[in-house]
Amino acid sequence: MKKQLFSLLIIIICLLILYYHFKSNTSLHNTSHDTLRADPVAAKDTGLIVLPNNSPPIKDTLPGQIATGNIQPEAIVNFAESLIGTPYKYASTDPAQGFDCSGFITYVFNHYQIKVPRSSIDFTNVGKEVTVQNAKRGDIILFTGTDSTERFIGHMGIVVSNQNGELQFIHSSSGKAHGVTISPLDKYYQGRFVKVVRIFKQGPL
Repeated sequence: MKKQLFSLLIIIICLLILYYHFKSNTSLHNTSHDTLRADPVAAKDTGLIVLPNNSPPIKDTLPGQIATGNIQPEAIVNFAESLIGTPYKYASTDPAQGFDCSGFITYVFNHYQIKVPRSSIDFTNVGKEVTVQNAKRGDIILFTGTDSTERFIGHMGIVVSNQNGELQFIHSSSGKAHGVTISPLDKYYQGRFVKVVRIFKQGPL
Protein backbone atom coordinates (compact mmCIF):
# COMPACT_ATOMS: atom_id res chain seq x y z
CA MET A 1 0.00 0.00 0.00
CA LYS A 2 2.80 2.41 0.92
CA LYS A 3 4.58 1.65 -2.37
CA GLN A 4 1.40 2.43 -4.31
CA LEU A 5 0.92 5.74 -2.50
CA PHE A 6 4.56 6.66 -3.08
CA SER A 7 4.26 5.84 -6.80
CA LEU A 8 1.08 7.90 -7.05
CA LEU A 9 2.79 10.85 -5.34
CA ILE A 10 5.72 10.67 -7.79
CA ILE A 11 3.29 10.66 -10.75
CA ILE A 12 1.43 13.71 -9.39
CA ILE A 13 4.69 15.64 -8.88
CA CYS A 14 5.82 14.81 -12.44
CA LEU A 15 2.49 15.96 -13.86
CA LEU A 16 2.71 19.24 -11.95
CA ILE A 17 6.24 19.87 -13.23
CA LEU A 18 5.13 19.21 -16.82
CA TYR A 19 2.11 21.48 -16.40
CA TYR A 20 4.10 24.49 -15.14
CA HIS A 21 6.82 23.96 -17.74
CA PHE A 22 4.20 23.93 -20.54
CA LYS A 23 2.41 26.96 -19.09
CA SER A 24 5.58 29.08 -18.92
CA ASN A 25 6.58 28.23 -22.50
CA THR A 26 3.10 28.97 -23.80
CA SER A 27 2.96 32.39 -22.14
CA LEU A 28 6.30 33.34 -23.71
CA HIS A 29 5.20 32.44 -27.25
CA ASN A 30 1.82 34.12 -26.87
CA THR A 31 3.21 37.50 -25.82
CA SER A 32 1.52 40.38 -27.61
CA HIS A 33 4.59 42.57 -27.62
CA ASP A 34 6.80 43.48 -30.56
CA THR A 35 10.03 42.84 -28.70
CA LEU A 36 11.86 40.51 -26.37
CA ARG A 37 9.91 41.06 -23.16
CA ALA A 38 11.40 41.45 -19.70
CA ASP A 39 9.68 41.35 -16.33
CA PRO A 40 8.22 44.84 -15.60
CA VAL A 41 9.64 44.57 -12.08
CA ALA A 42 13.11 44.40 -13.58
CA ALA A 43 12.68 47.64 -15.53
CA LYS A 44 14.98 49.49 -13.12
CA ASP A 45 17.79 47.07 -13.91
CA THR A 46 19.55 48.41 -16.98
CA GLY A 47 21.45 45.22 -17.70
CA LEU A 48 23.49 45.89 -20.80
CA ILE A 49 24.98 43.68 -23.48
CA VAL A 50 27.41 44.36 -26.29
CA LEU A 51 27.99 42.32 -29.42
CA PRO A 52 31.50 40.92 -30.00
CA ASN A 53 33.80 43.28 -31.87
CA ASN A 54 37.51 43.89 -32.23
CA SER A 55 37.42 47.34 -30.64
CA PRO A 56 36.61 47.91 -26.95
CA PRO A 57 33.18 49.22 -25.98
CA ILE A 58 32.69 52.81 -24.90
CA LYS A 59 33.27 53.21 -21.18
CA ASP A 60 30.30 52.54 -18.88
CA THR A 61 28.52 55.45 -17.25
CA LEU A 62 25.97 55.96 -14.46
CA PRO A 63 22.83 53.77 -14.19
CA GLY A 64 20.07 55.12 -16.40
CA GLN A 65 22.56 56.71 -18.76
CA ILE A 66 24.09 55.37 -21.96
CA ALA A 67 27.70 56.20 -22.75
CA THR A 68 27.71 57.48 -26.32
CA GLY A 69 31.28 58.79 -26.35
CA ASN A 70 31.98 60.94 -29.40
CA ILE A 71 29.41 59.19 -31.58
CA GLN A 72 26.90 61.61 -33.10
CA PRO A 73 23.16 60.86 -33.43
CA GLU A 74 23.39 61.54 -37.17
CA ALA A 75 25.72 58.55 -37.57
CA ILE A 76 23.33 56.32 -35.63
CA VAL A 77 20.33 57.31 -37.74
CA ASN A 78 22.23 57.03 -41.02
CA PHE A 79 23.31 53.49 -40.15
CA ALA A 80 19.79 52.60 -39.00
CA GLU A 81 18.37 53.83 -42.33
CA SER A 82 20.84 51.62 -44.21
CA LEU A 83 19.04 48.62 -42.67
CA ILE A 84 15.58 49.47 -44.06
CA GLY A 85 13.97 46.33 -45.49
CA THR A 86 15.64 43.91 -43.06
CA PRO A 87 12.88 41.45 -42.10
CA TYR A 88 11.28 41.15 -38.67
CA LYS A 89 12.38 38.21 -36.52
CA TYR A 90 11.44 37.82 -32.87
CA ALA A 91 14.31 37.91 -30.34
CA SER A 92 16.98 38.39 -33.03
CA THR A 93 19.87 40.85 -33.34
CA ASP A 94 21.22 39.20 -36.50
CA PRO A 95 20.66 41.21 -39.72
CA ALA A 96 21.04 38.03 -41.78
CA GLN A 97 17.91 36.64 -40.10
CA GLY A 98 16.08 39.82 -39.08
CA PHE A 99 15.43 41.93 -35.99
CA ASP A 100 12.78 42.41 -33.40
CA CYS A 101 12.41 46.06 -32.38
CA SER A 102 14.89 46.04 -29.51
CA GLY A 103 17.21 43.74 -31.45
CA PHE A 104 17.33 46.40 -34.16
CA ILE A 105 18.20 49.10 -31.60
CA THR A 106 20.84 46.83 -30.04
CA TYR A 107 22.46 46.10 -33.40
CA VAL A 108 22.52 49.74 -34.51
CA PHE A 109 24.09 51.06 -31.30
CA ASN A 110 26.46 48.11 -30.85
CA HIS A 111 27.77 48.82 -34.36
CA TYR A 112 29.35 51.91 -32.77
CA GLN A 113 30.29 50.01 -29.60
CA ILE A 114 27.54 51.73 -27.59
CA LYS A 115 26.04 49.38 -25.01
CA VAL A 116 22.26 49.54 -24.66
CA PRO A 117 19.63 47.44 -22.87
CA ARG A 118 18.57 44.40 -24.90
CA SER A 119 14.84 44.57 -24.15
CA SER A 120 12.64 47.61 -24.73
CA ILE A 121 11.21 47.59 -21.21
CA ASP A 122 14.74 48.15 -19.85
CA PHE A 123 14.64 51.59 -21.53
CA THR A 124 11.91 52.66 -19.07
CA ASN A 125 14.37 54.56 -16.87
CA VAL A 126 17.07 55.31 -19.44
CA GLY A 127 17.95 58.73 -20.80
CA LYS A 128 16.26 62.08 -20.32
CA GLU A 129 12.59 62.43 -21.25
CA VAL A 130 11.80 65.12 -23.82
CA THR A 131 8.52 66.30 -25.28
CA VAL A 132 7.40 65.14 -28.71
CA GLN A 133 7.64 68.76 -29.89
CA ASN A 134 11.32 68.86 -28.87
CA ALA A 135 12.23 65.38 -30.12
CA LYS A 136 15.28 65.34 -32.38
CA ARG A 137 16.90 62.96 -34.86
CA GLY A 138 18.58 60.23 -32.82
CA ASP A 139 16.22 60.33 -29.82
CA ILE A 140 14.58 57.06 -28.74
CA ILE A 141 10.78 56.80 -28.94
CA LEU A 142 9.03 54.31 -26.68
CA PHE A 143 5.64 52.65 -27.01
CA THR A 144 3.52 50.03 -25.32
CA GLY A 145 3.29 46.60 -26.91
CA THR A 146 0.51 45.87 -29.38
CA ASP A 147 -1.91 45.73 -26.44
CA SER A 148 -2.00 49.43 -25.53
CA THR A 149 -3.94 48.71 -22.32
CA GLU A 150 -0.71 47.33 -20.87
CA ARG A 151 1.11 50.58 -20.28
CA PHE A 152 4.65 49.33 -19.91
CA ILE A 153 7.24 49.59 -22.70
CA GLY A 154 6.88 46.95 -25.40
CA HIS A 155 8.10 48.63 -28.59
CA MET A 156 10.64 51.25 -29.60
CA GLY A 157 12.29 53.11 -32.44
CA ILE A 158 14.69 55.95 -33.29
CA VAL A 159 13.45 59.40 -34.28
CA VAL A 160 14.56 60.22 -37.84
CA SER A 161 12.77 63.55 -38.35
CA ASN A 162 10.44 65.97 -36.58
CA GLN A 163 9.31 68.82 -38.80
CA ASN A 164 6.10 70.85 -38.85
CA GLY A 165 4.65 68.71 -36.06
CA GLU A 166 5.16 65.48 -38.01
CA LEU A 167 7.47 63.07 -36.21
CA GLN A 168 8.80 60.00 -38.01
CA PHE A 169 10.78 57.14 -36.53
CA ILE A 170 12.62 54.05 -37.75
CA HIS A 171 11.91 50.68 -36.14
CA SER A 172 11.59 46.97 -36.79
CA SER A 173 7.86 46.38 -37.04
CA SER A 174 6.03 43.09 -36.59
CA GLY A 175 3.03 44.64 -38.36
CA LYS A 176 2.23 45.12 -42.03
CA ALA A 177 5.76 46.26 -42.95
CA HIS A 178 7.17 43.24 -41.07
CA GLY A 179 10.68 44.57 -40.89
CA VAL A 180 12.78 47.71 -40.59
CA THR A 181 10.78 50.68 -41.82
CA ILE A 182 10.09 54.37 -41.18
CA SER A 183 6.68 55.18 -39.74
CA PRO A 184 4.90 58.41 -38.79
CA LEU A 185 3.65 59.05 -35.28
CA ASP A 186 0.07 58.64 -36.51
CA LYS A 187 -3.12 57.99 -34.52
CA TYR A 188 -2.29 54.30 -34.13
CA TYR A 189 1.15 54.93 -32.65
CA GLN A 190 -0.11 57.91 -30.65
CA GLY A 191 -2.42 55.46 -28.88
CA ARG A 192 0.60 53.34 -27.93
CA PHE A 193 3.00 56.23 -27.31
CA VAL A 194 4.71 56.37 -23.89
CA LYS A 195 7.56 58.89 -24.20
CA VAL A 196 10.64 60.11 -26.07
CA VAL A 197 14.03 59.88 -24.35
CA ARG A 198 17.31 61.52 -25.24
CA ILE A 199 20.59 59.68 -24.74
CA PHE A 200 22.82 62.01 -26.79
CA LYS A 201 23.92 65.49 -25.76
CA GLN A 202 22.28 67.55 -28.50
CA GLY A 203 21.21 70.89 -27.16
CA PRO A 204 18.56 71.96 -24.67
CA LEU A 205 15.54 69.81 -23.84
